[in-house]
Formats: sequence, structure tokens, C-alpha cells
Amino acid sequence: MVKRPDGMNAFEFAVLCGLRAAQLHRGCTPRVARYPKVAVTAQHEVAEGKVLPLRAVVGALPAIE
Repeated sequence: MVKRPDGMNAFEFAVLCGLRAAQLHRGCTPRVARYPKVAVTAQHEVAEGKVLPLRAVVGALPAIE
């Protein structure tokens, strides 16, 4: 079982992992060690902070004036 990051609820974790698993299934390069199942690889990527939700990325961008 993969522990989800602090501050991320279970629904957000599941949705983000599902989206990332679809990317991995289409052939994207994994950002962590590859596991036998793409869903598990995606969970580890999210848990380790290698894949971030959009709200985290948008908050880090400079404001456009």
C-alpha cells in the first residue's frame, strides 16, 4: 500500500494517480523505478512528489499582468 502525501485527500490522490497511470500506459517515461503495474508506478510517483496536482503548479507560477 502506498501512503498518500500529507495535505492530499484520498479522492485527489486516486484521480491524479489514474491520470498519471493513463499517461504511463500510453508510453510516458516513469519518474521512479518501474513496477509491474502502471497504477502502482503512478501511485509511487505521486507519493514521492514527482507528479503534482495542477493547483500546486499554478500557485508556483508568476502572475501575469
